[in-house]
Amino acid sequence: MTGREKGVPTIVLLIEDDPYDAELTMAVLGEIQSFRCLAERAGTLSAGLERLSRGGVDLLLLDLGLPDSLGLATFELAYVQYPDIPIVILSGLADEEMAIKTVQIGAQDYLVKGNFDSNHLARAIRYAIERHRIKAELKSLSLTDELTGLHNRRGFLTLARQQVKIAHRLKKKLLLLYIDMDNLKWINDNLGHEEGDRALKEMAQIMSATFRASDLVARMGGDEFAVLGLEEGEADFSKIRQRLDQKTGLPGKNSARPYRLSLSMGFVQYDPERPEDIEELLARADKLMYEEKSLKKSRKG
Repeated sequence: MTGREKGVPTIVLLIEDDPYDAELTMAVLGEIQSFRCLAERAGTLSAGLERLSRGGVDLLLLDLGLPDSLGLATFELAYVQYPDIPIVILSGLADEEMAIKTVQIGAQDYLVKGNFDSNHLARAIRYAIERHRIKAELKSLSLTDELTGLHNRRGFLTLARQQVKIAHRLKKKLLLLYIDMDNLKWINDNLGHEEGDRALKEMAQIMSATFRASDLVARMGGDEFAVLGLEEGEADFSKIRQRLDQKTGLPGKNSARPYRLSLSMGFVQYDPERPEDIEELLARADKLMYEEKSLKKSRKG
């Protein structure tokens, strides 16, 4: 068993640019007999990350030396954007020390190219998926918000600190949104806390559907949420705002709620040239969110 239902194929994505190594590994994957394995291949990290964004991948086989990324940075970029995908590193003998480092910081295993057959690879895949599943279950007990299923504040801070460190090392920008659901108190006071919980769950679903799978989405407590993600291209807060406003402005398809969900937001950018820790970023975003919330109240008054 590999963590999927019996009879459902295990989807393995190989990110490898060398034609010979790729052909050899794909052939070994095709020889696996102990479970159904469907293998896909990407030749660059960017192409592999794009494939991961479409979902459905059970395990990533990752070469560390790619045309668009080298060494530890290759693993870090994949791991920080897709922490839910178990990763097995493929290394040459000269890269074995680097491969061991990746296991120490989150990879499930590493294999030396040319030194494994289908039985060895099948075991590595099975064990990597199972170890990753157990690790995720244990982590979720302390890092997940019970009501919404999003990360809780502790989970967000734990994972966000890691993202900030990696972004600083790789000279990448990050975007942080701090969001307050404006009318939760009114819902609780007038419609009851059960309806308030339903509103929070719906808000969590809207946010999960709005942002990328690689973005870190959390309920920070009460009616406050946060989103952190690597910037891809120019940040356009107005488009993000528009998407959220469209989805929160009307009652949900399966909801009979007679009210609009309304949001106040603060939006900041992490610049590796002017490094800040996650607490400083949150403080700036929270201040901007509060200013917007106060402006709304003054207009009503």
